[in-house]
Amino acid sequence: MKKVLAKCYLWLLLALLYAPLFFIAVFSFTESRVLGNWTGFSTKLYSNLFTGGMNGGASLISAVENTLLIALISAAFSTLLGTVAAIGIHNLKGRKRQTMQFLNNIPMINPDIITGVSLFLLFVFLGVSQGYLTVILAHITFCTPYVVLSVLPKLSQMNPNIYEAALDLGATPAQALRKVLIPELRPGMVSGFILAFTMSLDDFAVTFFTRGTIGLDTLSTYIYTDARKGGLTPELRPLMTLIFLIVLILLVVINIRQEKANKTVKSR
Repeated sequence: MKKVLAKCYLWLLLALLYAPLFFIAVFSFTESRVLGNWTGFSTKLYSNLFTGGMNGGASLISAVENTLLIALISAAFSTLLGTVAAIGIHNLKGRKRQTMQFLNNIPMINPDIITGVSLFLLFVFLGVSQGYLTVILAHITFCTPYVVLSVLPKLSQMNPNIYEAALDLGATPAQALRKVLIPELRPGMVSGFILAFTMSLDDFAVTFFTRGTIGLDTLSTYIYTDARKGGLTPELRPLMTLIFLIVLILLVVINIRQEKANKTVKSR
């Protein structure tokens, strides 16, 4: 009975998580502007999404482009800074290392709205014009700790003598970093990049407070503005469905590659 209840509980949780996504996916194949009102099967919303044949289509496409551009730039810089910071923290000893790890965890625990307001006040104090630059800087700020958290375990698993051996064999510190450390840390860096990209893609509070008044919109701020007007653009339904499918496919591919890699290691 306990096993049956445990399985029922698990399936209930999965249903609560995925039912809204399934609901949106189903109603992305109808032309109704009201979610939940089925007016017949149609792919017009997908057609409108790709051709821009909708009200405010240009602003939605612009918001998606801004979201992807900001996420890619901030994730790339966060991966670079986070990897360097992780190496520095790993090389510290005792209380200094614990203190730095504690300070790195604070931004991740801190509510987004506090981070957003703090960065907004900082940019105002420094007299920095708010726009693309401030949003990217803000995203790099809150994404970097996640990269540090992803890279540190790989540093702990790595043989500490490899880097010193490379130096003893004549490699410069830069060469040892590029040819020894980076290949060892690559899985953590990739995980950190994906996590930073996802966090940037999903962010609303920090973007809202640091975008200024120039009309810069990301997908999250566009949806917020659209909802305040009294309803959501119907083309958001196929957009959300496509994003979910892309993420699902990426996860399946990554898991298959990881499983193949594990089998290869075991066979050796």
